Amino acid sequence: MHGPALAGWLLVALCTATGAYCLLRMRSPVAEQRSAAGGEALMGFGMAVMAVPAAVFGPPRWAWWAYGVVFGTAAVRALWNARGHARAHHLHHLVGTLAMVYMAVAMAAAPAGSAGHAAHAGPAGAPLVTGVLLLYFAGYVLGAGVRLVPAAGSVGGPGGGAGAGGVGAVAWGDRAEVALACRLAMGIGMFAMLLTM
Repeated sequence: MHGPALAGWLLVALCTATGAYCLLRMRSPVAEQRSAAGGEALMGFGMAVMAVPAAVFGPPRWAWWAYGVVFGTAAVRALWNARGHARAHHLHHLVGTLAMVYMAVAMAAAPAGSAGHAAHAGPAGAPLVTGVLLLYFAGYVLGAGVRLVPAAGSVGGPGGGAGAGGVGAVAWGDRAEVALACRLAMGIGMFAMLLTM
């Protein structure tokens, strides 16, 4: 991606931490939580690799096409899962994986220079598609942030309060507000990546 190296490294750190946390969430006894966390871990680590500043690592063109195939497969899986319950989450995951495919294809199609994809002039991708994706992720981040504020302020929310360690308590990996915070971080990361294309 383009942009300042410091911003790229901060994005790498955010996405790596989010991906690692999602791997921990995969230990949940709830099958749906494990499945969602696995897809989110793939997104987090994929975004981290894609966000490495181009001056440090400019992947070969075939790597971008491989990225497109991996996230295209993840998009098909998200579309398949969207037919069941938790449709809104799977549709959001579908948009995220398609955004990753779009960015990978745009970087693969960009003319390469001496430092890989960073040396070409002008933005990669179609400005209209990038703009629509930016609007979507900006809206998602704002909406997720609004939904997260009441959960963080309520003492008796899921997994909170005096009964947090008792019978019927929600495990930390299954807490809705923690999963939402994870998705919020990835939404911010996706917005930043699209902005620097």
